[in-house]
Amino acid sequence: MTAPPLTPAQTAALRHVRAVAVRERAAALAVIARHLAGTGVGYQPGEVLASVARHGRLTLNFHPDRLLRDGRTVAEALDREDVYRSQFETGISNGGLTAFPGGDRDRWERALFGGAYHRHGVPPAERPKYGGLNLLDHPDGACPRFGSCHLRLRPEVLRRSTFSFGDTAFAPAEFGTVDAFEPVLAALLTATDGTGVSLGVTGLDTGTLLRCLLRLRERRSTSPGRALDDYIEAQVHGELSLARDVEAIVADPSFRGTAAGRLLAGIAARHGFALQWHGGFELPVEGVDADFRGPAIPLLAARVHAEFARPGEPVHAALIGRAAASVVTEPQRWADRGPVADTLQHLKQLWHVLVRFGAPAAV
Repeated sequence: MTAPPLTPAQTAALRHVRAVAVRERAAALAVIARHLAGTGVGYQPGEVLASVARHGRLTLNFHPDRLLRDGRTVAEALDREDVYRSQFETGISNGGLTAFPGGDRDRWERALFGGAYHRHGVPPAERPKYGGLNLLDHPDGACPRFGSCHLRLRPEVLRRSTFSFGDTAFAPAEFGTVDAFEPVLAALLTATDGTGVSLGVTGLDTGTLLRCLLRLRERRSTSPGRALDDYIEAQVHGELSLARDVEAIVADPSFRGTAAGRLLAGIAARHGFALQWHGGFELPVEGVDADFRGPAIPLLAARVHAEFARPGEPVHAALIGRAAASVVTEPQRWADRGPVADTLQHLKQLWHVLVRFGAPAAV
């Protein structure tokens, strides 16, 4: 399919990141070569980089039942508009809420893209959309902390994306594009060698990682990546059209038979791509960990379960979504917990606990 035309700001952003990556290419290639030599796998840097470009898939995680500022759910907006919008347009985020002029996200983008999106007259609609590069085929997507479902994009979208090793909220130092990916790959190999953790997977050495990257289509992981903090962030430039740019929607099974699930199924059917279901995450309410995200989270989970769960229902993504909608539409119900923003943040953290510890949904 024909790629959308990029605006001058979007073109400048891509060029800026690529220029930064090209400046670091020689040093990064030396790091990559050192790791390849140390593993004895016999691969050349060019083979690994080509495999990333050929097999890597962009995933954009989202919660389909979260409410936008106009009262629609994310799934309703996707169904009506057939495009995926940035934080600067929607006003919501499953990470930090700083996508506004002068906010943290705004400042990070100014630095990352060389001020391309801060030129006079550049509207919010031109800002990039955020996701991750799913190199290990995690069925829950590259960045599940940001949502229970994800869009898997067509490979052509890689050409208009930029990448960072780690979330730009934490000021990473390594950036790239699909044709200048060396700094990101070098950082990934170095981190894997130093920690034994790679893209959410523990006990993975650099040799095993490289073999996975070169034979990615054979791997087809069925286990969730649970990559809450360990991912390659992707910034997609230009319009994201569901009809043109999406290869599949992958949804959490807790949305089967729900309004959000039916909307996602309708979108997939209309555009002729698959609606797939990953294994899901669920916990008994008494199984919510008190240490991982703090002691307030099990108390919140108990309340959410008591007020919104159906008989026999575990804690899962759709249940958290019911509570999140209630916090927005009936804030007085939650007034005893303090500011609405705090409760919404705690619900995000409850989702993180599910991703970290949740079992696959019962069939």
